[in-house]
Amino acid sequence: MDIRKPGSTGPKAAARMRSVIALGLLPAALLLSGCIADPEPAAISTNGPAQSRQAAGTDSVPTTSAPLETMQSSNKAPVYWIGRSDANVFLYREFRDVPDDENPITSALRAMMSEAPLDPDFFTPWQNPKNLATSISGTNVITVDVSADAFNSNLDADMAQRAVQQLVYTATAAGASSGLIDAGQQIEVVILVDGHTDYQAFKYVKLGAPIARSAGMVAPVWIIDPQEGVEVADGRVKVNGRSTVPGGKLRWQILKVQENGDKEKYLDGEATAAAQAEASGVFSVNVNLAPGNYEIRVSQFDRSKPSDELNVDTRGFKVR
Repeated sequence: MDIRKPGSTGPKAAARMRSVIALGLLPAALLLSGCIADPEPAAISTNGPAQSRQAAGTDSVPTTSAPLETMQSSNKAPVYWIGRSDANVFLYREFRDVPDDENPITSALRAMMSEAPLDPDFFTPWQNPKNLATSISGTNVITVDVSADAFNSNLDADMAQRAVQQLVYTATAAGASSGLIDAGQQIEVVILVDGHTDYQAFKYVKLGAPIARSAGMVAPVWIIDPQEGVEVADGRVKVNGRSTVPGGKLRWQILKVQENGDKEKYLDGEATAAAQAEASGVFSVNVNLAPGNYEIRVSQFDRSKPSDELNVDTRGFKVR
C-alpha cells in the first residue's frame, strides 16, 4: 500500500518543489513525559559520510530498516510518527489526506508537524512552523527549510535523534512515492533552519549535513492496513503489514471490543513474513468478521517463549 499523489511529476511539480510555502502558525502543545532536555545538552552531530547513520543511544535496539516507498497513484501522503513497542521507541507510518495545492514533500511534512496521528499509540514532538519550504537537487538531496518554532518541544537526546529521523523518513517517503526523486539511488535530506546551517535541533542534534535514513529506527512489526479507525463495509478484512524478520513467524489476534470497552479474544492464528527480496518481511491475513468494533494485534513469535508477545503493533477498526 505505497501511495503517491497523481500528477505530481514533470516541470510544474518541479517548479512547485522549489517554491517557499508559508504555513499559518497554529497553537500546538505536546506533553512528553520522560523526555525533558538537560539545561546544557551535548550536541549529536549528523555531519559525516553520506550514508545511513545509527542513532545515538540505540545500540541495544534491534536493527530494523524499511524499504523506500515506491511510486503509486493516490491523494494520500506517507507520514511517519513515533511510537513505543516494548521498551523501545520506533517510527511507524500512516497514509494521510493532504492538500492538493502544495508539493507532496511539503504536504507530508506539514501533516507531520501540525496534525495528530490517527493511532493514539503514536505521537509527534514537532510543532507547526510559521514557515516551511522544500526543494530537490539533481543529486537526490531533499532540502527542507523550516522555521525555528518547529523545534519548540523539550526532548532528551535519544528522542531528539528520533524526531530528526522522523522528518528524514517522511520527506524521503513523500518524494519517492510521488515520483519526484529516484528511489533507486540513496536519498538524503539537508535540514536548514530559517535558511541557515548548524542549527542544534531540540538542543541536541546539529543540522546542516546531508542525513540518510538510519537503521534501527522503524518498528520491528507494523500493521499497514487497516489504518486506525477505518470502517470496513462487508466484513471481509485483509490485514497487511511488515516485519523486519523476513521468513519469521508472527502471531496475530483479533479482539472484539464490547460496548463497555472490554476486549474479548475473537480469532487468532499465525502468519509468516515473506522471505523473498522483492517482498521482504511482508505479511497478510484475511478474515471474515461480523459487524462490530475490533482490534487487531500482531507480534513477532519466539517458539522458545510461546507466551511472550514481542514488538506488538495494534489497530482498532469497525465492521459495519
